[in-house]
Amino acid sequence: MSGQVLVLNTGSSSIKYRLIDMGTRRAVAGGLIERIGEDESVVTHDGVRTERRVADHEEGLKAVLAAFAEHGPPLDGVTAVGHRVVHGGSRFVTPVLIDDEVERAIEEMAPLAPLHNPANLEGIRVARRAFPELPHVAVFDTAFHGTIPPHAHTYAVPREWTRKLGVRRYGFHGTSTAYVSRRAAALLGRPYDEVNSIVLHLGNGASATAVRSGRSVDTSMGITPLAGLVMGTRSGDVDPALGAYLGRVAGMDLAGVDAALNKESGLLGMCGANDMREVWRLADAGDEDARLALDVYGYRVRAYIGAYYAALGHVDALVFTGGVGENSSRVRALAVNGLTRLGIEIDPERNAAESAEARVVSPEGAEVTVLVVPTNEELEIAEQTVACLGNP
Repeated sequence: MSGQVLVLNTGSSSIKYRLIDMGTRRAVAGGLIERIGEDESVVTHDGVRTERRVADHEEGLKAVLAAFAEHGPPLDGVTAVGHRVVHGGSRFVTPVLIDDEVERAIEEMAPLAPLHNPANLEGIRVARRAFPELPHVAVFDTAFHGTIPPHAHTYAVPREWTRKLGVRRYGFHGTSTAYVSRRAAALLGRPYDEVNSIVLHLGNGASATAVRSGRSVDTSMGITPLAGLVMGTRSGDVDPALGAYLGRVAGMDLAGVDAALNKESGLLGMCGANDMREVWRLADAGDEDARLALDVYGYRVRAYIGAYYAALGHVDALVFTGGVGENSSRVRALAVNGLTRLGIEIDPERNAAESAEARVVSPEGAEVTVLVVPTNEELEIAEQTVACLGNP
């Protein structure tokens, strides 16, 4: 497909956008609208930053269009708009052309992602009004995990919860994982459907995914993004009875527990910092809480690597991505420490070398190739948008 795809990622108070040229598969422009609805909003377009009030998402998209008009490039080559939507539930396991019925379905799934889906939907509605002649495609963050088999996505809870309320494992970071796992296969020089990989998306949010022959077969996040690995402010796995316990001994209600586990836990809860660079700085300065936080973080990652190794049977590649996974050599080393019996190890020199490119950081001839692959969710959304519209 020639032409361009405008990719929109609309948050509750932000609009992130990229203009992707599908001939070269490269971003030709992009930017971010921040603090929508606040007194001082920030508009950044290709590095040009301005401050002005942006009252709502409608005005935010107008600011995006104005930035293109003032700084370029022109948008007359746009042939489609791709939208990131966080939760597709069990219904949407592939990208879908957006119409009024799809909008209603996304709205109905808001209880599964109350912080994300309503904002994603607002962005869709605003963009459809701004570009009424263009096709709009929804690309769901949960969709890549639609191939997880029932034995892996089913919780051992009453059947009515599963059947009527949609209680099951969905997983997130699917758009990133799809891109990264496919790039990993290409770097190995092998067909995607012949490669088994474990993808570690490590950022402020973090997840692990087992990918067998190009299909997700298990992932660490669950019905919400709270489950699994330790994250910047999220706890990851805890005893499901924790909420009831805190209600009895501390008088906390479920909303308070939920907020604390999502916003006050993880690295922040353990040592007072959620930025991994600051956690390492504290640990290097002798802070015992920070050292323990790193130990807990690393242990949880290694435990998931081991579990997914067992689920896959054999592993061709272990792939690091996300802000932390791509940029922290120390976290990568921590994550694979002690896994040499599984054929997983890192070459210290390769791992320490700074690069923005995809690269191998395992020793030559290692049984499992350890890779660092920068993610590109916007390009993946553009690719899936094109595929949905039936263009190669």
